[in-house]
Amino acid sequence: MTLPRSLTTILLACAIQQAVLAFQPMSPPTLRTPATAQLAVALPTLSLPDLFGSKDARRSQLKDAILDLASETKRGLTATEEQRGEMEQLFESLEALNPTADPLVARKGKPSVNGDWDLRYTTSDSILGKGGFPRVGPIVQNIDTTTLSAKNSETVRYAVLDVPRSVTSELAPVDGKLTNVQFKRFALGPIGFDAPDKFKGSLDITYLDDDMRLTRGDKGNIFVLTRL
Repeated sequence: MTLPRSLTTILLACAIQQAVLAFQPMSPPTLRTPATAQLAVALPTLSLPDLFGSKDARRSQLKDAILDLASETKRGLTATEEQRGEMEQLFESLEALNPTADPLVARKGKPSVNGDWDLRYTTSDSILGKGGFPRVGPIVQNIDTTTLSAKNSETVRYAVLDVPRSVTSELAPVDGKLTNVQFKRFALGPIGFDAPDKFKGSLDITYLDDDMRLTRGDKGNIFVLTRL
């Protein structure tokens, strides 16, 4: 099926805008005000044994709570301000229990950041397609530190058309958890094109275990991903 030239141009513009948002330069952290702090108090109820339990048990409880909330809010698409505040607190609590130092550095016997990851929750309205074209199915990010490359893939519904789109990137690690990202090539369905050199960003991994990864991005956005 051949799309009209005007529609193709619009879709390409949308693809660039959305793909760039997947990796963005890190912004200074947003100060928490009393008002926002009040929104983020609905943590899982902890019994006395929980408080003195193992880190593994606390991680498991926090991960379950995060995934339950992610599912309830449809990846964050329908999240209220209160639910966003609750997720931020859960996110920070799990970050504090990060078992993997330098997640970008491959070591035998430690969790690997490499492979395919499913986006389960984000505060980025643009990536979720809020107010725009809906996402259909999983939003997947692949990372390969052996080749210093990454790829984001998704399917977007434009009216009655479900169109796959992706962006491939080169990674340039700054340290063991933060890497700069240079976009290399965009694809929208069968159409591919090189990314301009100015299309750059960053990726900060703040938590990694065998099946979950937490990432922070531009403007305070947070990302929860699980291994596929």
